[in-house]
Amino acid sequence: MGGLVGLKGTDGKNILNKARSLGATPVAPARAETFLTGLIQTRSKIELFAGTGMMGEKEALSLGFAYTCVGSRRDETSSADTKEVAEELRKSGIDLLVFCGGDGTARDVLDAVDTSLPVLGVPTGVKMHSAVFAIDPRAAVKTTLGFFWGGLPLRESEVMDVDEAAYREGRLSAKLYGYLLTPFEPSLVQDSKMASPTVESELHNQAAIALYVIEEIKPDIIYILGPGTTTRTITDLLDEKKTLLGVDLLLNKKILAKDVSETQILEATKEKKAHIVVTPIGGQGFIFGRGNLQISPKVIRNVGIDNITVIATPNKLKGLRSLRVDTGDSELDSKLRGYRRVVTDYREEHVVPVE
Repeated sequence: MGGLVGLKGTDGKNILNKARSLGATPVAPARAETFLTGLIQTRSKIELFAGTGMMGEKEALSLGFAYTCVGSRRDETSSADTKEVAEELRKSGIDLLVFCGGDGTARDVLDAVDTSLPVLGVPTGVKMHSAVFAIDPRAAVKTTLGFFWGGLPLRESEVMDVDEAAYREGRLSAKLYGYLLTPFEPSLVQDSKMASPTVESELHNQAAIALYVIEEIKPDIIYILGPGTTTRTITDLLDEKKTLLGVDLLLNKKILAKDVSETQILEATKEKKAHIVVTPIGGQGFIFGRGNLQISPKVIRNVGIDNITVIATPNKLKGLRSLRVDTGDSELDSKLRGYRRVVTDYREEHVVPVE
């Protein structure tokens, strides 16, 4: 829930309440429905188990699935409920456990089932550094069907434990929490996030990209800068201070606002033209939908898909099969897919596919 309002997640009751006070709404229910909708044609061949109430039953019921409920019914749920449901599902002998959430949910599922059964994540969180997630809900459907009837193999996939408090302060502190068994198809399931290397050649390359972007900056246009070391280098060369993990606004080569929410972006760009500058997540390739949820479908539509600059070093691109998008708006994702120019050095660009 915390993505659009810039909270980097909602682990813990206090942060959850803060997200709600800022106007955040749950993302998981809609994505769960998208996933289940993709299984409707095969529901006669699937025996569905669902967490009681808001833990999955509501979505299964609304789509007309026959299902078996597990877990206790509560008005407000916590990680303890995730673990309880996962444990009951394990005991029931299911073939595949599918959950909707982020890294925190993956960690809870791991605590409950370990590697006793296959698990697949439908990405709905802010922190999704783990390798247990499908690219998006539709990819989760294809992965599920491929596992049941297409012979998809299993792999041990990393579950990353990210310090959410440090993440809000602009420090990415992540460690390997454990492994879950996940159905694997490279084009459908993401890898774990990789940190950008800090070797001298990489830093020089980032500076060259930043210099080119700075030369292209136009007056009186708001530049929406996504997270990352490559985008931060732009402001470093301007002697401005950007947040590493937040979305910041730049106007006339000066920081206008730091760590902004979707609402703040929309307000700032209401009467001014804007341009988006993003860099893909290392190892995963996402340019939208991971770590920058503040740059929402509404923001992207307002700015225009032609007013987006993607920047990445050749070293980062080398480790990616393609760029990816998962904004939650399937129509917009379709428009963003295809091929896009990526700035890779001073006045150098590569054409890269976007999935």
